This record gives sequence, structure tokens and C-alpha cells, in this order.
Amino acid sequence: MLAMALFAPASWGQAMTKGIMSPPSNVRPPYLQNVGIEQHLDGQVPPDLAFVDDTGRPVKLGDYFGKKPLILNLVYYNCTMLCGEALAGLTGAMKMVKFDVGDEFDVITVSFNPKETPAIAAAKKQDYLKRYGRAGAASGWHFLTGPAESINALTKAVGFQYQYDPRIDQYAHATAIMVLTPQGRISRYFYGVDYPPKDLRMGLVEASQGKIGNAVDQVLLYCYHYDPATGKYGAIVNNILRLGGGLTILIMGGFLFILFRLEKSAPRSGWGQAGPAQSGHARQSPAKQIQAKQTQAKYVR
Repeated sequence: MLAMALFAPASWGQAMTKGIMSPPSNVRPPYLQNVGIEQHLDGQVPPDLAFVDDTGRPVKLGDYFGKKPLILNLVYYNCTMLCGEALAGLTGAMKMVKFDVGDEFDVITVSFNPKETPAIAAAKKQDYLKRYGRAGAASGWHFLTGPAESINALTKAVGFQYQYDPRIDQYAHATAIMVLTPQGRISRYFYGVDYPPKDLRMGLVEASQGKIGNAVDQVLLYCYHYDPATGKYGAIVNNILRLGGGLTILIMGGFLFILFRLEKSAPRSGWGQAGPAQSGHARQSPAKQIQAKQTQAKYVR
């Protein structure tokens, strides 16, 4: 409830400057002093942090690095409100993107509640895999739990600030997802519980360092730029104008080339049709020409 009260207006959180999705700490209520998100772009997520996956197997975060871009989101599975909204928003955005979890990218969902167990994580995973509905996603979407020291190190590395309230046994926290490079470096932050599919796709393409996506994605990345202050991609007007001007010149050049080719071939075709008749007439002897004229005169009379 605390988290929802603070961060329900996603647009307000996204409008904060310097990549911090919260008011300054000196104006926050006492129970929200440590709540917010501070961007650590290009920061390294520690690969040696120990967690347990949804099957109960001990893992390290580095086990998921080195292959493909990743989405990291921090929730706690027994959260009754905001975490469920964040997971639902992520699932909906991924369904709108043609890239497949487990193929072009992986997802790591980590509980920041050290009391939660792999059994709780497994149940949550089955729920969201069913919502996502694509084959092969189970191998690429990992739901983790872990000890407090690993959780604290991870949340500090990515700038995720939260606070536990023992009176109501709940956590006050912000919401965001982080897009990581295959090497585990933080590439992008997307705030709130609703993640535009266009932004998510471009973030994954950028984080992949060209390993996924197509030529259209490269054009879009030329025309759009990530703004850390808003956690969104915005149009770069100058680049759009340059691209439009280049396309206009290319189209006009192609049109002029076609016109030139047509004009060049037209006289040659006309000469080829008239040439043989003229040449044949020129080869007639003077006697035959006189005879032909007499014949024409005879028919006229």
C-alpha cells in the first residue's frame, strides 16, 4: 500500500530529473526515506551473488551472463499490489514484442524479501508463464530468491531503494525494470508498471550490441534516443530530418535516372523502325523507280 500511494502516478515518477524516481530524501516521509530508484547506467551487476532458482538449485547471477541481453526486475512474490502490477505490465509488454523469452533475451526476476522460498518463486513463475503463453519461455525466465546479503548487494548495485515496515509486514518500494547487456552491465531503466513495447524492444536491441533486431531497428535507434531522466525513448528531430532528406534525394535521383534512360532509348527505337524501309527504298534502281511511277499514274487515270 505504501508503495502504491507513493508511485501510482507513473508519469510523476518518470518526470523526475537525474534519473531518480523519487523526491529528495529530505522531503520524504520518515517511512519512505530509503525508497526510490537511482540510475547506475553502465554499472556492473555483481556476477558472483548467490541465489536459489525456482527449482531449488543454487545459482549465481553470472550463470545468466554472457549469452544474450537480459531484463532484471525486483519484486517480492507475496506483495499484494504493486509487484503484481509490475509483473503483469512486463508480461504484457513482452507479449507485444516479437522477440521471445529464452531465445533473443532472458528475464531474471528476483525477490528482495529474504524470507521467501523457491516454492513461492516456482508458483509465481508458473502463473506468469501461463500469462505469457509462448513455448520455450520456461528456460529463459528465472525466478530467484536469496539471502539478505545477496539481495542488499544487488539492490545497491542497480540503485533500487526500498524500506521494510514491520508494523504491517510490507515493503515500500518503487518499480522499474532494468535492461542488462549480455555481460551484465546496466543499459536501460524503464519506470513504473507499464512499459511501452517500442521502448522495450529498442532497449533490448541496444543492450544486445547488434546481436538481435533488424535494419528497421537500427533506423529507429538512429531517430530515437534514450532519455535517462524519463526512462523513455524520444525522437531526435535533427536525425529524422537528415534521414528524410536523404530518402528524398535518393527517390528523386532514381526518378531522374529512369527518365534519362527512357529519353535515351526513345530515338534509337524510332530509327530502328524507320531505317529498314528507307534503306530498302534507297536500294531501288532508277529504272524501277520510273516504272513504279508509271504504274501509279496508270491506276490514277
